[in-house]
Amino acid sequence: MLNFSVAELMIPLVAGIVLGYCLRGTKHVGFGKVTLAAILVLIFSLGFGIGSNNELLGSLTKVGLNAVVLASLTIVFSVVFVKAVRKLIRLQ
Repeated sequence: MLNFSVAELMIPLVAGIVLGYCLRGTKHVGFGKVTLAAILVLIFSLGFGIGSNNELLGSLTKVGLNAVVLASLTIVFSVVFVKAVRKLIRLQ
């Protein structure tokens, strides 16, 4: 497994920000297809990593169920909280 420090991950991010800042006045460069290709490669590699790990593949149903419960509770309580705050400050 690859281990990266935060600094090693921040260098490309900061380089991209600086380059974007320097090129902001120039013609717009469309990176939509490049970004989509990179995302698809990342999703494929994630799926490959899951499929090749027997232990992870065996516990996928438990992890998936936990993810569904966590996501559902997050959505439900977000809606409840927003409705309560809107009622509290009388937006409805």
